[in-house]
Amino acid sequence: MAHDDGPGPRVLAGPGGAAADVLATLPGADLTTVQLEVARRRAARLAPADVLRRHRDDRFVPASPLPFALLRRVEDALLGAAPGFDLVTLAPLTPLGTHSVVTGLAQHRVVPTGRGTEVAADPTTGLALEAAARRSSGEVVRLATVQRVVRAQRVDGAGMFAHFSLFGAVTAGRDTGGLEFERAAALEHARLMTAGCRALGATAVSLGVTVLDPRFSGLLDDVPDVPTHPFPDREGGRGGYYEGLCFKVYASFDGEPAEVGDGGFTPWTQRLLGNAKERLMTSGLGVDRLATLLPA
Repeated sequence: MAHDDGPGPRVLAGPGGAAADVLATLPGADLTTVQLEVARRRAARLAPADVLRRHRDDRFVPASPLPFALLRRVEDALLGAAPGFDLVTLAPLTPLGTHSVVTGLAQHRVVPTGRGTEVAADPTTGLALEAAARRSSGEVVRLATVQRVVRAQRVDGAGMFAHFSLFGAVTAGRDTGGLEFERAAALEHARLMTAGCRALGATAVSLGVTVLDPRFSGLLDDVPDVPTHPFPDREGGRGGYYEGLCFKVYASFDGEPAEVGDGGFTPWTQRLLGNAKERLMTSGLGVDRLATLLPA
C-alpha cells in the first residue's frame, strides 16, 4: 500500500489505512474532487505568516541558491551543443504514474498533485512521452530540453537540491536489425554529452560504460574524442531502468573528475506504444551540478 520509510506504516496501521483503501478505489474525477476539497479546507486554516514560514522551512519551495545567470549560462551551452535535436518546452507536470509505471521509479520518489498528475522528476520521461506521440509517423525522433524538476527523496551533496534543472535528450526509433539503430544512437548521445561538457570548458570528459547485454559489448569502443572505460559494477544500472547499455558521464574543470550525468537505452517507448520493436536512447546532464563545478 505504501513504502516502508517514514510515517507510512504508522499512519496506515490506523484509520488512515482504511481511508487510503477507500480513496484509492474512487474514480479519478471523484478522487480529484476529494483532494481539491481537502486542500481547500487546509488552505482556509492558514494565515499569510504560515505560508511564509513554510516557504522558509520546506526544502521543496525556496529559490535555488545558485545565481540565475550562472544556471542560464549552463543551460544555453548545453542546448547549443544539441544542433541535431528538436528543442521542446515540457510541462512541469506529467500524468500520474509516468515515473513508476513507465520507468519503474518508486512512486514515493515523485511529488503527486491533486489532479491526476505528478511533478516532473526527470525530463527524459516527458521527452519519452512526447517522442512516443510523435513516433506515429515512423520517423526517428530526436528531442532535447532543459527542465526544472522535483524529487522527493533527500540527497545531500554539492549541486544536490530538492528542485534542480536537468538537460535531457532522447532518440526514439525502431529496431532495424544488427544493432544499427542502437549503435548510431549510442554514438550520438555519447558525443552530445561530451560536447555539452566541453562547451562549458571541461578540460576532460569521459564515460563509464556498463554493458547490460553481451550483444552491446564494444558499442562505444573507439569513439573519436569520447574516452570511455568499463564500469561493470555500477549500482542502479541494472534492474529494469536501463537495458542493453548505459553510461555515466564524468567531467573535470581543472580538478578531480566529477559525475555530471548519465544515459542509456530504456524500454519506455516499447511500453508506451506496446511494440517490442521500438527503441529509445536517453541521456542527461545536471545543470545545477555542472554550475557548482565551473571555475569562479
